[in-house]
Amino acid sequence: MNSTERRSGDDRRKIRKVRKAVFPAAGLGTRFLPATKAQPKEMLPLVDKPIIQYGVEEAVAAGCDQIIIITGRGKSAIEDHFDVSYELEKMLEEKGKHDLLRIVRQISDMIYVSYVRQKEALGLGHAVLTARELVGDEPFATLLADDVIDAKVPVLKQMMSVFDEKHCSVIATQVVEGPAISSYGVLKAKEVPGSGGKLYEVLDLVEKPKREEAPSNLAVIGRYILTPAIFEILSHIKPGAGGELQLTDGLRGLLQREKLYAYVYEGRRHDTGDKLGFLKATVEFALKREGMGEEFREYLKNLKL
Repeated sequence: MNSTERRSGDDRRKIRKVRKAVFPAAGLGTRFLPATKAQPKEMLPLVDKPIIQYGVEEAVAAGCDQIIIITGRGKSAIEDHFDVSYELEKMLEEKGKHDLLRIVRQISDMIYVSYVRQKEALGLGHAVLTARELVGDEPFATLLADDVIDAKVPVLKQMMSVFDEKHCSVIATQVVEGPAISSYGVLKAKEVPGSGGKLYEVLDLVEKPKREEAPSNLAVIGRYILTPAIFEILSHIKPGAGGELQLTDGLRGLLQREKLYAYVYEGRRHDTGDKLGFLKATVEFALKREGMGEEFREYLKNLKL
């Protein structure tokens, strides 16, 4: 291969768009027991849509047209939700409930969804690795459905702009002050000049450090755009905390091969994997819902708290 051919090959790799979005959804959801005994936590309703649908809609709005959901035992409700429901659609059509029919059809018409079974819960890194065959040799997004982010411009779309410019992996980050930082992966990073504090080049990552040992106040949030090099790294790293393959360890390995950027997104994040976070998200989304928000706001005002 001559130098011209090599450059053209590199250019082709650089201009590849992110078309696929991976959703790890094989966890047991033990924090929401007994509600999650017979249904996936990803299907818990946030007002009137399951948690995972918010993430899927974000991925679609960012330009992804292929969704890969990593499932496990007892997760068939997720597949049913994104599938066509002939009986329901027929009933709604016969009763003239066309508004509801449109809503139901939008779900199944939204995107192409494929599923991979994670037979054992061996960590987030392992979940991402199970998508290797379906992702192939192209960049892809990974979204953690628990992180529901309310933003004017979908967070993944914000990150796509960074990826299109840098052609490197990009992770979402937010500033977390105080002892809460110990609940996150934390970045050691340097600000990219001229970014106005929005973009950082990652130098290292530490998983859930003690507050006094945290290298910064920049926490990793559940949005990633990753190059396919991550798969080779994840296939060779050793299990970390809890005997699981940690995505953080994979990202540290990725840093040995290529640059990694962190983007401080614009939007309000809700941790719906936490009971209190789920309740707060329900209230805030309900207040913004057309046809419901005003009445709900008046109800809250009249509560004797």
